[in-house]
Amino acid sequence: MRKFFKIIGILVVLLVVTFLVIFFSKNEALPTGEKGEKAEELAQKMLSAINHEAFENAELLEWSFRGTNSYKWYKQQGKVEVSWNENKVILNTNSPEQSEVYVKGEKVTNNELINKAQAYFNNDSFWLIAPHKIMDNGVERSIVKVNDKDALMVTYTSGGTTPGDSYLWMLNENYFPTSYKMWTNIIPIGGVEATWNDWKDTEAGFKLPTKHTANLFDLSINMGDPKASTPKADALASKILKAIKHDAYKTTENIEWSFGGRRSYKWNKKDHIVEVKWDTTKVILHPNNLEKSTIYFNDNLIKTKNEDIIKKAEAYFNNDSFWLVAPHKLFEPGILRSVKEVDGKEALLVKYTTGGTTPGDSYLWILDENYVPKSYKMYVPSMKMEGVPSTWEDWITTESGTLLPKMHRFGNNGELSMGDVKAY
Repeated sequence: MRKFFKIIGILVVLLVVTFLVIFFSKNEALPTGEKGEKAEELAQKMLSAINHEAFENAELLEWSFRGTNSYKWYKQQGKVEVSWNENKVILNTNSPEQSEVYVKGEKVTNNELINKAQAYFNNDSFWLIAPHKIMDNGVERSIVKVNDKDALMVTYTSGGTTPGDSYLWMLNENYFPTSYKMWTNIIPIGGVEATWNDWKDTEAGFKLPTKHTANLFDLSINMGDPKASTPKADALASKILKAIKHDAYKTTENIEWSFGGRRSYKWNKKDHIVEVKWDTTKVILHPNNLEKSTIYFNDNLIKTKNEDIIKKAEAYFNNDSFWLVAPHKLFEPGILRSVKEVDGKEALLVKYTTGGTTPGDSYLWILDENYVPKSYKMYVPSMKMEGVPSTWEDWITTESGTLLPKMHRFGNNGELSMGDVKAY
């Protein structure tokens, strides 16, 4: 027995020595950062890099944590399905006392499991979305210089499971987070670093991390196959596409129209070649290969390429085709979708994050009882438009079977005619 206790004593001593060695070799004091306008600007650049707006609009997030806890977070509803072992808690994040508990599929009353689910969610969601929480209430931000580069220190003074924790975010040249150092209550060693560089794209338009690796014992944290989506907004967008016969639009080979009587178009949609005409100028535009475009004055081919004229034709086409086919573009890459309520009815807000002439524009689609767009409100920063309305009316069923509008109205009796619209 004495030998047994001697062995235990030796092991305890070894553990203490090991901890002390690690502590003195790894432990870092919490650095002092500089608060103020520059720190806030850096935080905003970080949020822009991670597409925080798309995260705000996300409806459903799904992930797992180390293969033990799994989550379905209905973000806009404030509910999370937390599952582990034989337990499942439908956690109400706004009113935990209204949460539901199931054990082996049977509904039970168990406040202890609710508290455990809340603690699991606080910890495990942080490892998924921490970069999006830097502007939460009770968070202080400051700048710390690391290797002559700006890093963002965030300190959680309230909220969560362990208020008082600090995280120092390392950012790349595009202000995207690549790792952070931690000073937390549950880790006795300060400055432990964990990676944030194994990201994947999501349907909702922003990235989520798939795993993290900490420099303490090479600890790995697996986030499973994280997903983020907007199923409600996507369902509404699908109803719009069905209403305007989008399947027929996809097989349409040619579209003709004019724009306010100022410009006219013949679009070979199948090959994506456009005849753009205004005044005495005609451009055969190849949007996917502008160098192949040709220019005509008074129907005479101009052998010398004028890039300015070709780019003008491209800008005309981008703008004028949008007024004709924008509802058919709801699922193109780089578009964020979310549902808003307007006069007690669902409306679809779409934001173009890439492509076109002015990425960053948003449009709030107002729908009739059949989900056909009847108007939209335009949010175009480059033109200082904040909710400027315009109608979408005189929809026709074209020869190809798709629906296209012939008229828009806005302002004080303003009209924008699309002319003799054809699609075949």
